[in-house]
Amino acid sequence: MSIELKVSFKLLLVLQIILHFSQEEEIISRKQVIKWKGVLLDFTDVNYNETLWPIIYEDRIEDDIDCASSLDPEALDECSSDVSWFGSWLRWCPTSLSLLREAEKTLLSNLKSSYRGQYVNVGCAVGNAESHIWTISLNRDSKNVPLVLLHGFGSGVGLWCLNLDSLSADRPVYAMDIIGFGRSSRPSFTKDPLEAEREFITTIELWQEKLALDKFILLGHSFGGFLAASYAIKHPERIHHLILADPWGFPERPLDVAERYKFPFWVKAIGAVLQPFNPLFIVRTAGPWGPKLLQKARPDLSRKFSGMVADTEEVIPNYLYHCNAQNPSGESAFHTLMAGFGWAKYPMIQRIDSLRKGMPMTLIYGSRSWVDHDPGFQIKYMRKDSYVDVQVILGAGHHVYADRAEVFNNLVNNIGKHVDNGTLPKLNPDAPRRNSEDSHGDAGVTLINMINVRNDDIRDESTVQADTNVSAEEDLD
Repeated sequence: MSIELKVSFKLLLVLQIILHFSQEEEIISRKQVIKWKGVLLDFTDVNYNETLWPIIYEDRIEDDIDCASSLDPEALDECSSDVSWFGSWLRWCPTSLSLLREAEKTLLSNLKSSYRGQYVNVGCAVGNAESHIWTISLNRDSKNVPLVLLHGFGSGVGLWCLNLDSLSADRPVYAMDIIGFGRSSRPSFTKDPLEAEREFITTIELWQEKLALDKFILLGHSFGGFLAASYAIKHPERIHHLILADPWGFPERPLDVAERYKFPFWVKAIGAVLQPFNPLFIVRTAGPWGPKLLQKARPDLSRKFSGMVADTEEVIPNYLYHCNAQNPSGESAFHTLMAGFGWAKYPMIQRIDSLRKGMPMTLIYGSRSWVDHDPGFQIKYMRKDSYVDVQVILGAGHHVYADRAEVFNNLVNNIGKHVDNGTLPKLNPDAPRRNSEDSHGDAGVTLINMINVRNDDIRDESTVQADTNVSAEEDLD
């Protein structure tokens, strides 16, 4: 029986505590959020050895293994009368791949452009059975350089719905559900963080080989940004331009978290209970109450899409629920890679100097995001002989592609136009060095938002009057 089922009663008790504080609307400051994340991090046991990271990128001669052929996930009988713990779990969680497919279709029905969906077989890149990556593509007949999109943790291709029309206007766009997430196969990853990361980037390479993309612009958000950077180090010949949107896993984990901050016992207790489990286990433990839990926990996500998606308060939580209520394969791998709620065990900042000299990079941050901007400026300093641009979009949080979709799309399209022309965009000289406290000051967050690793500050549209004149809008020649 799954460990998640064994501890369901304890976890529901924790959920009750969290919801209690959320209902009380205990508003805390931005500095408190950072401190509380830090103390939760202190419960994580990190076996850190920075000398091991290059094994991710070494070419391997794999032993011959039996690779079992497999149908794509939705061709399997997902509603069979399975008596295993997994079948029992699916009956507790009202989800299925067919429901996820319908939730995705509802989101993507808001697109004006036509798209194609397909499963791409990447063989036995993870485990000993074939895996399939769900992929949508737009404007495939265009002769311009393709753009590949990697979503963030716990997400899927559906959340690019605010971007796909604009980004595909002049070029082919390919968006995948990263292996272990969304509608893609959910194999069992290794428990070694370096090998798990290697499995992720191997599937991306096999995916592009099957699609014969050869060379493309690679854009990754959050966890997808971490994987995009890792992939670019291993396969620099594939990348025309690397775009990292609020990337997770770049800064080093602080060494003195416990010494810096003192917190109430109950905060430490919740941290100790949550630490061994996958980040979104509460969604599955809540069973049939999961969709309502997401509605209450992340109303900010729904608001981001309200301008385009009808019934967004139902549609967005429903899509995210079905993305995350199933077998948490990719989520478990992410848990293996992470050191607490905001750091990677093997931070990308320590290996970014291995990125091929001369590869153009653009880092796009939200000014209101919990993600630290400093690594972007550190990379710019470290790679003085290469093009590195840092853009901070005012008024945007961690989901920078949705918070200020038009500005984000303009930035990416401007990069694409320069790639097509063999030129580089004008560097942005005026981006703020650090996350501005002023931009966070009016954004209160509750305990439930703080615990969520994907949290970004609640965006109050009436108070955000951000200047949208970013360099992409000025550099159109």
